[in-house]
Amino acid sequence: MSSTSVARPSYAAVLRIPHARRTFAAALLGRLSYGVAPLSVMLAVTRASGSYAVAGVVMALFSGTSVFLSPARAALIDRHGPRRALVPMAAAHSALLGLLAALAWRPGVASPLALGVVTALAGACTPPLGPTMRAVWGRMAPDRALTQRAYSLDAVAEELLFVSGPLLVGVLVGFAPPAAGVLLGAGLMVVGTAGFVSSPVVRAVPAGGREAGPGAAGRRVLRGLGRPVIAAAGVGLALGVLDLLVVVFAGGSGHGAGSAAWVLAALSAGSAVGGLLNGAVAWRCAAGTRLAVQAAGLGLALCAAALTQGLGALAVAVAVAGVFVSPLITTAYLIADETAAPEARVQAGAWVNTAVNAGSTAGAAAAGVLVGRLSVGVCFAVTGGVMLLTALAVARTAPGREKGYGMSRTPRVTL
Repeated sequence: MSSTSVARPSYAAVLRIPHARRTFAAALLGRLSYGVAPLSVMLAVTRASGSYAVAGVVMALFSGTSVFLSPARAALIDRHGPRRALVPMAAAHSALLGLLAALAWRPGVASPLALGVVTALAGACTPPLGPTMRAVWGRMAPDRALTQRAYSLDAVAEELLFVSGPLLVGVLVGFAPPAAGVLLGAGLMVVGTAGFVSSPVVRAVPAGGREAGPGAAGRRVLRGLGRPVIAAAGVGLALGVLDLLVVVFAGGSGHGAGSAAWVLAALSAGSAVGGLLNGAVAWRCAAGTRLAVQAAGLGLALCAAALTQGLGALAVAVAVAGVFVSPLITTAYLIADETAAPEARVQAGAWVNTAVNAGSTAGAAAAGVLVGRLSVGVCFAVTGGVMLLTALAVARTAPGREKGYGMSRTPRVTL
């Protein structure tokens, strides 16, 4: 590759890396299950139990075990390698989803307890294909500029998966019971994981050994994730709040809550554009600086949303906010990858992913409390203020010696 292409590599250059297209496509196919399975599980359990309360509890179990056990599953991948760890996880996860589909196929057949137990176990076995793919990108694209492009492409593709997955479920339930969507999610995971682990570049990934597992040694190799985890939790919280605030704003403006989908689509569009631009720019400032600036930009955009009056103006403000979302998450992943020891890269990515999801859960809960006490505009302003505080915390967290896009020395703040 020429020096020019190294300085400003293109997205096409990322896909020209040997085995990149095959590996990435297989990982995306498996990760499409993340967009299909949750909604399908929610609809299937609601139909089977006839209770939204039961469905809510079951989904909390599914999400909780999937999100909060993700670092533990990632530690198994770092320790044993993707092939040895991902295959049994995908098999167990898909088998449990298949069992859930069988239980939920006919209403009133399965007890809420059985639905909850099977769903919780399925969530606990969810293969962390996203963090694993990002670790593989680091191996396939050792040049830092190329890795930045690869991570940006990965983030934008994931954004599109979470948009297209529910749409696919919406089409499927038009002519089949929701349990069919659960089976589809299981099938996508099996096929995608099989294709991913059969890739030559994944087969070549060595096991990390004993040090990559849990315990004191495992914690040592994960030192220095303070900044990316704080930033990821902040953006997750903002997104969790934003989802509910948009629905409330749309309903209160006389357009109906259904119009909120267009505003949230603007958020996704802005995030996709921001992700592509972030990967295209040859950044001269360090990643830690970018992380703080991106968090501040998201905070200011949310504060601007507090001043909007109409749904169109809110869509514009939310789209601008979205421009910062994908770059912020991508930069957090890049710093985590650079900071972590080589034998703990999957775990590092999983901690960032967990922080986003945990922040989103906390944000949704906080939004439910705030909207009952404050106006929507004030809620937007408060959320923007939290992001500005997050930017300050990220900027003040002690960095290591900066190198390229990341850091080569472990920061003092540990996780």
